[in-house]
Amino acid sequence: MLRLSRLTDYAVVVMVRLGGGDAVQTSPGIARATGIPEPTVAKVLKILAAGGLVASQRGPHGGYRLRRPLAAVPICDVITAVEGPIALTACVDGSHGTCESVGLCPVRGRWDQVNDAVQLALSNITLADMAEPAAPRRPAPIFIAAPAEQKAWAE
Repeated sequence: MLRLSRLTDYAVVVMVRLGGGDAVQTSPGIARATGIPEPTVAKVLKILAAGGLVASQRGPHGGYRLRRPLAAVPICDVITAVEGPIALTACVDGSHGTCESVGLCPVRGRWDQVNDAVQLALSNITLADMAEPAAPRRPAPIFIAAPAEQKAWAE
């Protein structure tokens, strides 16, 4: 299963919080508003600052602020800041891992297009999209056969 870390999820929540209100917010204030423990918020903010997504401001009115509006921050930027480069397998161009079967692999180089598709999809979703209220999820339609079809299946 492809799964992002909880820290990445928290980073998105923190970024959305920073984009929805006061220009500068403190780590304890963000923690109170989001329910994320303050040490975790502080850790996330350090990571986001190192990734160039938030700026810190020192002083009595200090805290953190976004460097860009939510609509200008694709979700892939947050993922990359927290998780590192997006690479689905060790053999994707630019990944740092190596595979012991690289010389024999029949799909060598084929993962790049899958990785590119994931990267493109994540580039098209911004933090502003994440800040919008979630649309209600509709259940998948259920196919119910007419009585005549049910009889035919039974025979």
